[in-house]
Amino acid sequence: MQKEYEGRTEQEAIDKAIRELGLDRDQFDVEIIEKEKKSFFRKGNVKIRVYYGEDDSSEEVSDEEKTAEVAEDRNPEPQNDNERKILEFLDTLIMKMGYTGKASISFRRESKIGINIESDDSSIIIGRKGKNLDAIQLITNVYAGNLDPDIKVVIDSENYRMRHEEQIIRTAYRVASDVRRTGRSKLLDPMNPFERRLVHTALNDFDGVETKSEGEGLYKQVRILPKK
Repeated sequence: MQKEYEGRTEQEAIDKAIRELGLDRDQFDVEIIEKEKKSFFRKGNVKIRVYYGEDDSSEEVSDEEKTAEVAEDRNPEPQNDNERKILEFLDTLIMKMGYTGKASISFRRESKIGINIESDDSSIIIGRKGKNLDAIQLITNVYAGNLDPDIKVVIDSENYRMRHEEQIIRTAYRVASDVRRTGRSKLLDPMNPFERRLVHTALNDFDGVETKSEGEGLYKQVRILPKK
């Protein structure tokens, strides 16, 4: 979900969002969409767009959630017709891509299921920065949604998603240290909303820096800048 707010400064607009939404700063993502310069004839103004709540663009879950989910149910065998159909769909999709692979259940939690793809071609199935894996997950969720609108599917291979999340956080800490040392802001590579939220949350308590999202579309960049 998203909403827009205005203020004389970026912080004033953010404070309005915090009060209205009843959320902490690390629970939403901020994009600056308009910034008017202050002049003799008019006051400066900043307009931001706030993203919060569930994000359909990425169905990943945190490490803590994954641990809880595996503890609840890690039976790899399909438990109903929908799970069987989804696994069959994935196996067929991988085959039509020209690769070998086997899909199995890795966790269950309410209406969300995790599926792991074992394959000798896992590096290709994952793709550069997980783009192929994300595409497979998107297609699978479209298919699963036709079976049951409440089903959400998380696709992984070679434990890529957890390793990728750890790498994002390590990079965020390294860049934040450079920003604090040099006093110059830096932009991270474009990321999806879930990945940006990881960075915002990881650096929320990092002394001397702050973060904001910049850009348009799904894949935006996080700027890490010295805290004023």
